[in-house]
Amino acid sequence: MEKIMKYILLFLLSFSAYAFDHEHKVWNQFLMAKTKMKGKQVLVDYQSIKMDPSLLKKYLEQLEGVTKSEFQEFNEKQKLSYWINAYNAYTVKLIVDNYPVKSIKDLGGFLSSPWSKEFIKLMGQEMSLDDIEHKTIRKNFKEARIHFVVNCASMGCPSLYREAIVADKIEEQLEAATKHFLTNSAKNQISKKHAKLSKIFDWYEGDFEKYHGSVRKFIQKYTSEKVDKDTRVSYLDYDWSLNKF
Repeated sequence: MEKIMKYILLFLLSFSAYAFDHEHKVWNQFLMAKTKMKGKQVLVDYQSIKMDPSLLKKYLEQLEGVTKSEFQEFNEKQKLSYWINAYNAYTVKLIVDNYPVKSIKDLGGFLSSPWSKEFIKLMGQEMSLDDIEHKTIRKNFKEARIHFVVNCASMGCPSLYREAIVADKIEEQLEAATKHFLTNSAKNQISKKHAKLSKIFDWYEGDFEKYHGSVRKFIQKYTSEKVDKDTRVSYLDYDWSLNKF
């Protein structure tokens, strides 16, 4: 009986050693070590990461270690957290692998974009950033606020969130990221008469209409200004320069 208990204990210890960390602690470590706030913008130290990619590599290995069957056991918030963090981590990898570069858009080919590159392998499948964002996150999760936590390595993007997105806090994190983005006057300038918005609201207008009725109704939730059908909406130029320091 004692031997059986020992085997059971060893099995449980072995399982726990390989169980996926839903707190994404390594990604947290990475973000604290390799990013900094400047005003309302989070900047990334790509040069430092290129010199020492060990933390990024360790986190990507954790993501890649998840099997399809293991992933199916995740709850919905754990799945969404996994995909958001994966998108952001692989975006960093794409930049670091090609650094120095002035813009992520420089990494596209004549007939392709950097977001269509299949350089990601998760759960046995070759994937691109587009596959994660559009064919996975937007397709499977009814959540417009994800646009404020996926980062495209550009100054015009919502800032890279400086802590891992985790299931236990994902609702408050989505809210915080949305408020942070909408109150950043470099990216959105909102008044009753005229809302000058990020191009994100133009590109993904359908998501905001589907889940919130309209772009105007969505932004009204996050501003003290009265935004209604009479408010003129226009879109600011998007800054594709790299979010580096």
